[in-house]
Amino acid sequence: MPSTIEKVTQQHRGQPLAVLAVNLQESREAVAAWVKSRGTTVRVLLDPDGEVTSAFRVRATPTVVLIGRDGRMVARASGTRSWADETGRALFRALLAAPGR
Repeated sequence: MPSTIEKVTQQHRGQPLAVLAVNLQESREAVAAWVKSRGTTVRVLLDPDGEVTSAFRVRATPTVVLIGRDGRMVARASGTRSWADETGRALFRALLAAPGR
């Protein structure tokens, strides 16, 4: 079964939405093996020194950070969420419909 982040990526393919997974301090090889074993298509950003983790104040995984078209953080959430259900889809529709600044 695809992960939630994979479902969100598939649901919004072709739309102006970038989905990135950030890996916390694991080797490139370990991450590549994980991506291959799950057949995921989500782009994975490696954060070997913790800069991204620190910048977005990640204290738990998973942490989701939503960034608007203007480059500002819209929301953040820690813990598992149902981003691919109707509530999540409604949120993404609203964000995608919002005009850029």
